[in-house]
Amino acid sequence: MDLDRAQAFADEWVTGWNSRDVDRIMRHYADDVVFRSPLAARLLEGSDGTVRGKEALRAYWTEGLRLNPDLRFQVLGVYAGIDSVVINYRNQKGQASSEVLIFDGDLVVSGWGTHGPEPS
Repeated sequence: MDLDRAQAFADEWVTGWNSRDVDRIMRHYADDVVFRSPLAARLLEGSDGTVRGKEALRAYWTEGLRLNPDLRFQVLGVYAGIDSVVINYRNQKGQASSEVLIFDGDLVVSGWGTHGPEPS
């Protein structure tokens, strides 16, 4: 993955989130995607924070958007790896976070949501 492609993905990623368009967000994820996040652990009862499959991820993010009507992300940095992208961003509350996304071709097959401290 080169940095131009990573930046183009991050631009599309943040536009999807800020438009609250779940279909736009989801078109970048494989059917068998696995996503882990401490927010999923809190939101999904009985979950260890792991969401398996595109439809389960869609349901998780749809609920997250419902619970956060003012959600908005600002990208702070984008980093490219061999088959990965890291998007460092700040949310509407000022909390810094990063998404670590692993690709197989053009689709995300696994990812991790990581979050810094919540602002006081």
